[in-house]
Amino acid sequence: MKLFHPKKTANRHRWKISACAVMMLITVQTEFRNSSGAEQPKPASVDIGHQIRGLVEADWIEADRQFATLRSGELGSSKVNARGVTTTMDAAGGCDGIKTGRFGFHLAVGENDPWWQVDLGGDYRFDRIVVYNRTDGGLAPRTRKISIHVARDGQPDQFEKVYQHDGTPFFGVTKNKPLVVSFKNKNVTGRIVRVFVAGTCHLALDEVEVYGAEEPGRNIALNKPADQKSVSRHSVPGTAEMGSTTASADGGFLLAHTQEVVKRGRELVARLKAEAEPARLDPAARELEQLGRRLAELKQGDDVPDTVRKEVYLDARRIVRNIAFANPLLDFDKLLFIKRRHPNYQHMCDQYYGFTSVAGGGLFVLSDVFSDHPKLTNLLASSKVENGRFQDRELVPGSFLSPELSYDGTTILFAYTENASPERSAAQAEKDRAWKTNNCYHLFKVRADGSYLVQLTDGPWNDFDPCFLPAGRIAFISERRGGYVRCGTRACRSYNLCSIEADGSDMLVLSHHDTNEWHPSVDNDGMLVYTRWDYIDRDTQAAHHFWTCYPDGRDPRAPHGNYPKRLADRPWAELDIRAIPGSRKYIAVAAPHHGHAFGSLIQIDLGIADDNANSQVTRLTPEVPFPEAEAAIRPSLVYGTPWPLSEDDYLCVYDRGATNHGIYWVDRFGNKELIYRDTEIPCFSPIPLRPRATPPAVPNPTTEPAATENAAGKKRPATVAVTDVYDSDFAWPENTRITALRVLQILPKSTPRRNVPKIGVAEQSNARAVLGTVPVEADGSAFFEVPAGKAIYFQTLNERGMAIHSMRSATYAHPGERLTCQGCHEPRHRAPNVSAELPLAVQRPPSKIQPDLEGSNPFNYVRLVQPVLDRNCVDCHRLRNAIDLSGTIEHVRDRDGRDWPFTRSYNNLAKEYGFWFQTLINSLNAGGHHGGSRVVPGKFGARASKLLEYLDERHYGVKLSQKDFHRVTLWLDCNSEFLGAYEDPQAQARGQLVKPSLE
Repeated sequence: MKLFHPKKTANRHRWKISACAVMMLITVQTEFRNSSGAEQPKPASVDIGHQIRGLVEADWIEADRQFATLRSGELGSSKVNARGVTTTMDAAGGCDGIKTGRFGFHLAVGENDPWWQVDLGGDYRFDRIVVYNRTDGGLAPRTRKISIHVARDGQPDQFEKVYQHDGTPFFGVTKNKPLVVSFKNKNVTGRIVRVFVAGTCHLALDEVEVYGAEEPGRNIALNKPADQKSVSRHSVPGTAEMGSTTASADGGFLLAHTQEVVKRGRELVARLKAEAEPARLDPAARELEQLGRRLAELKQGDDVPDTVRKEVYLDARRIVRNIAFANPLLDFDKLLFIKRRHPNYQHMCDQYYGFTSVAGGGLFVLSDVFSDHPKLTNLLASSKVENGRFQDRELVPGSFLSPELSYDGTTILFAYTENASPERSAAQAEKDRAWKTNNCYHLFKVRADGSYLVQLTDGPWNDFDPCFLPAGRIAFISERRGGYVRCGTRACRSYNLCSIEADGSDMLVLSHHDTNEWHPSVDNDGMLVYTRWDYIDRDTQAAHHFWTCYPDGRDPRAPHGNYPKRLADRPWAELDIRAIPGSRKYIAVAAPHHGHAFGSLIQIDLGIADDNANSQVTRLTPEVPFPEAEAAIRPSLVYGTPWPLSEDDYLCVYDRGATNHGIYWVDRFGNKELIYRDTEIPCFSPIPLRPRATPPAVPNPTTEPAATENAAGKKRPATVAVTDVYDSDFAWPENTRITALRVLQILPKSTPRRNVPKIGVAEQSNARAVLGTVPVEADGSAFFEVPAGKAIYFQTLNERGMAIHSMRSATYAHPGERLTCQGCHEPRHRAPNVSAELPLAVQRPPSKIQPDLEGSNPFNYVRLVQPVLDRNCVDCHRLRNAIDLSGTIEHVRDRDGRDWPFTRSYNNLAKEYGFWFQTLINSLNAGGHHGGSRVVPGKFGARASKLLEYLDERHYGVKLSQKDFHRVTLWLDCNSEFLGAYEDPQAQARGQLVKPSLE
């Protein structure tokens, strides 16, 4: 019997289930030479065919158990389970007089509003009801919110709540402390007694006894008819016996499950028919039809033995596996992947810090992938590093990350850390962290045969996620730009797109975004695609989605997902984005924020208009919800590191338990087959080890060697051209006239941990600087220079210099870049407006940014706004005993217990009268001016603040000068911040000039 390539199928002997035993290395070593001429042994390979066969069959049996679990209602209500147990059969165990301390009945796990009830046959006046809880496994607290309801004779559907428990855990027979609910002297009567738990609960009790007032010593519920809302896979007729509380290892091999397998197999045959080799596909297809006929005969019988059901199920799975592996897309013979233990800290940032890694794993190749005798090779088992700090050393122990294969299939990139200074506990993560050369990830390169292992990067920075660029450079993710994440109680460095030459030289920063980026890859057009965490003036969790740029970092854009309307509308994060071969679509992982890069697989189609929800998203694995957005995080970390073969077929890693991922082929129609699993350590990042098409090499006009750029002494200016600011996907306020653009800079956070310091009234806000303004012509066009290498954003201004609209994201330019925008949030899914004449602005030289008022760069409330208050407001407010607008310094305590200096005027004005966007989890859903993901034009900044009505004659005849009015409205347009740098808040509160250390 051939496991992978069906030729003859008469031999139906069953595989033996085996553990992942240690295999003997029986191999003949040959020699090869590395680049320096030294001889090295070739990495040894081991035949793991027997191991894989056992794991595959175990995987099929687990799938059968999952089928039975779903069918029996573990993830939803059901009236009968896989064993044929009905609700009344199971419910009888709750009033049969048998009390064991385990369960007498068991509803579906996670049932919503579960209930169990007993019919007494007629109305009784109650003395008491005694509820014996399940006490094994410490499960008693599950039912602490229990209530009792009764229905009377003649009105069986009208229940009245007669008791609500106070939440105190109660017990049962093993501690002799059941819940006793007394109805003495209360005149409570009923025929049906129902125990009920509001909300979601795993309701399972040992026994319920009911005693009437006429005979308080007799249990009138004993052996009376009972029922319940649903059953679980644990449910049995009557009380569960000792040892029966755990589920069986399989799901009973129901014929219904086998029928589903056959159905999917037939659909798979139809899908592959046009492309697969008939010699491989047709015999398996005929065998499947034979099995289908046998299955139909079995379904006509009364009682099919377990052994027969198991045999026919496993036969069906074997045949469908052979059909799946006849897929011509699986024509590769070698598979590259890594083994890696899950890191210690559950967060999308911390998972890639070397000091959170756990030693173990390596870089592996699986050969003869789809044969009866696949062979496993530890590619680096005999390799020593040829240069750098690791010279003449093997890369053990340590942790591996993010392999990448060159387009010609000859060279492998990966990241590795020896983590000689690990973070010892999660508690340490709340304190200062130490980034050291020996506990960070660094980039390495090796040939596909394990030779010529070289180190590309080093130093006290994490470098990872390498990506070959078609023109020869290597893009990767690095912390080298500097800066920290703005949220979190621990220190979290930011990491961004960078690039190097193929030998590791000439490191360039490609992205100047202020927060993290992940997982670059090159799409079919030669563009870089990656994930960016974007939370400028908005919810910290709202956007970790799809971005693109040119290979030199130019023109970063968010073509999808950056402005969701609600957190629940879409995945919280889209990671591991890759272009699908021969398609305009992409695959990604719908992942959480507070977890690792795993979840549910999705397909993204940018050809569909983005509704800021899921219009562009197709669920490829709908059985797994979006973690954190739709379900608890850890149980949903099921799929990861996908490698697309087509729009329908993928390689990925998978584990239903979300702990020990193995390598699978999956398709979008629900088929899934295990290729390889190590029972001791998870596997990640499967990549066919073969050449693949090279995307076009996009010209990089801004890429200059770092040495050349530095030698120039001054970065070349970049320009931005806007064709028409009015060309937007939103409606401008009536009679709006835009006369200028304000250019602001977002500063990288130079200090670790959230609110250190607290920038303003908003939580975890950005420090920023006003670079100045540039003119907008009458036709809405603008053309101006911007400084290279700084994260900037724009605001549109009216003739009074007040903001009408503002970006809530950032862009940046590279030296010599010419960035062009059609409009402000121009519609993506229509052709741009084309005029016969050039826009007015581009008919002249680019404008220089005109600096704004003193106190705006560096930004400082005390320098910018307090002088206006001192000149116009402080004395009058003091005389009228109004709010204090003085510059007296007072301290405000943040949410972590730290005190920060603010002026009294700021504390009295900013929160209530200012305009500011909140930066917290769920602030996206907040109402008013503090939430959302996009600006409402005309209802932003000073124009939308409560303070505006106090800045003219309406407020006791106030007459501000034009300059003073501009100072206050500029502050309101800048999120009503207090500080403009992360350094020395005490000096800034005193009005001293403090410049940011990171720009």
